[in-house]
Amino acid sequence: MNPETLFWLVPLASVIALAFAAVFFFNMKKADEGTDRMKEIAGYVREGAMAYLKQQYKVVALVFVIIAIIFCVMAAFDMQNHIVPVAFLTGGFFSGLAGFIGMKTATYASGRVAQACRDEQDGLNRGLKLAFRSGAVLGLTVVGFGLLDISGWYLILDNTGLIEAEGISRLVEITTIMLTFGMGASLQALFARVGGGIYTKAADVGADLVGKTEYHFNEDDPRNPATIADNVGDNVGDVAGMGADLYESYAGSILASAALGAAAVAGMHIADAQAAYDTGLKMVMAPMIIGAVGAILSVLGIFIVRTKQGATQSQLMAALNRGINFSGVLIALAAAAVLYLLGIENWLGLWGSIVIGLVVGILIGKVTEYYTSFEYKPVKFIAENATTGPATVIISGIGVGMISTCWPVIFIVLGTIGAYLCAAGEFMFTGENMSMGLYGIGIAAVGMLSTLGLTLATDAYGPISDNAGGNAEMSELGESVRSRTDALDALGNTTAATGKGFAIGSAALTALALLASYIEEIKIAALRFGETFSPSFFSNDLINSAELAKMNIAQFMAKFDVTLMNPKVLLGIFVGAMLSFLFCGLTMNAVGRAAKSMVEEVRRQLSDKDVFEGRKKADYARCVGISTQGAQREMIVPSMIAVIVPIATGLLLGVPGVFGLLAGGLAGGFVLAVFMANSGGAWDNAKKFIETGDADFCGKHTPVHDASVVGDTVGDPFKDTSGPSLNILIKLMSMVSIVTAGLNVAFSLL
Repeated sequence: MNPETLFWLVPLASVIALAFAAVFFFNMKKADEGTDRMKEIAGYVREGAMAYLKQQYKVVALVFVIIAIIFCVMAAFDMQNHIVPVAFLTGGFFSGLAGFIGMKTATYASGRVAQACRDEQDGLNRGLKLAFRSGAVLGLTVVGFGLLDISGWYLILDNTGLIEAEGISRLVEITTIMLTFGMGASLQALFARVGGGIYTKAADVGADLVGKTEYHFNEDDPRNPATIADNVGDNVGDVAGMGADLYESYAGSILASAALGAAAVAGMHIADAQAAYDTGLKMVMAPMIIGAVGAILSVLGIFIVRTKQGATQSQLMAALNRGINFSGVLIALAAAAVLYLLGIENWLGLWGSIVIGLVVGILIGKVTEYYTSFEYKPVKFIAENATTGPATVIISGIGVGMISTCWPVIFIVLGTIGAYLCAAGEFMFTGENMSMGLYGIGIAAVGMLSTLGLTLATDAYGPISDNAGGNAEMSELGESVRSRTDALDALGNTTAATGKGFAIGSAALTALALLASYIEEIKIAALRFGETFSPSFFSNDLINSAELAKMNIAQFMAKFDVTLMNPKVLLGIFVGAMLSFLFCGLTMNAVGRAAKSMVEEVRRQLSDKDVFEGRKKADYARCVGISTQGAQREMIVPSMIAVIVPIATGLLLGVPGVFGLLAGGLAGGFVLAVFMANSGGAWDNAKKFIETGDADFCGKHTPVHDASVVGDTVGDPFKDTSGPSLNILIKLMSMVSIVTAGLNVAFSLL
């Protein structure tokens, strides 16, 4: 079948995903909002969340304008295509818009979920379905906007005369330019994740340390001044932040695979120009169409998620997994049909790569579930350690998190080998085989994220359920309602950790694909720069740009001496590995500073006897303001490091140094991200396990519970600020390196 005909599935899938997102949103709005008090609480949260995002977008818009101006200057000197500044801005716009819509939905849904849980006959099932389908608005919006942006830019670049190259070179240039809108998406995602993470964890730590351990309040007690800020934070961090995060993961995996497909065919040097173009077009279209099919089939999985009253944690998780597994099987079968209809020669091998990506994603999710759900031994082990105080809670949580990195790394390694073998046919790192093998790795990432419309719904479900519990507590709906919202909330902690596992795993595979895309951008920049160029300022060696453009990946690496024996590569690896720790240190300290201000404010307000005894309403707005100001002040430096360091490394150490930087950042960042996300999730659910009272040592407002709260507060910035931001850092560094490759060609010093 003609690939250009199948391509129209991409914009069609975008429309379908966005249409169902609208249906779920308006159905949610029709649900009962509950009592006047419930409406009041939901209004506070909604108002605070919108105020925060409005302020954040002002700061981010200024940064985007400055960077776009820099890109315009680079384009004026032919260091990149003139369309790059516009593509960069659209990526950031759609990433931010997806997060905004998801967060707006969540703030409307949480009170309605609490009201649904009041049903004594079917409250748990009604609450689960409403929270999950409200979360699906975010999932479907992300994939809908992602496919819309990708298909739109492809049609613009292919049909408006902006690209002068012909044949397979045209496809290489189109797909490489399209990657630049991924940088806008990544930068927006990093601001959303870092800013939202600092906001939510400053509020959460302040609310817990004072409210729970000093005053022994229940979770979300209305007397606690930081309660509203805490609930606002769940929305701006775990919904808006995660939406922007996975938008760039989704778009990046598709774009990187498309760029690798075009580059792989270009490296084959097929004599017939038309045959080369046709083959390249099929390789470019395949990841886009598979993403489109996945979006459509994810909608079907959403409708089969349901449970029964009184379900256990494992039964609730099984309800969500039914939808994911159902869609995953259908997508695997549909992907085989797409590759076959496209007429790709090695369609069966590439299908194997896609299936491997799906399986690796599921396995990482299962491992995350095991290490973060209180149904299993690791979390219970941490809870048992709370009997001897907060120190042993922290020690055991760190140990569990470190051990939990083992299996995801093994799965990524085995999955990468399998995807490479399926696509290349042999494990040889030379010539055409290497290019095809890397394409297989890229399309495995597409397979992993093909169920994103569904898996992101399970992630956004978490903060919606958490806020529902807060609304139930502050509205005094009673223990039976709170027990149902707590069950949904505890499941949400696990699904949120699973979502982070998907994001981190896909980042590892996508970053490998982006390394190869960096090579192609260097080739294009070299042709744009002139007939010959010097690899560094102090080198007398001249490289012929036309010859460089014809080199395969192995020849390119040899030409630039990208080997471990080159000190530039090793120096880059050290900087990349260090950068992950520097970034986490800055964001952790940012949370600490903001949390300190929050703790002081909560103590000040609760020292007023009228506030403590509930006769006077706490000043929620003051705490919302503290979190907002802290997040805006603290998010700039960590976020800009991801932009500045790759540029500086490229200027100083050249191409070999950039390869080292990206490799070190990928290896160090991936492991550190898994460790922090799983430790934080395990600490949180250990606290919730103790609150259930299911063991002899359990119970609220006890020294054991106080110890678990301390562990949870340490884990908060682990799992919601630093850890989930690392996967964006990994990809953003790659995107920045690709977009600024022209600087490496023109001005590299060493």
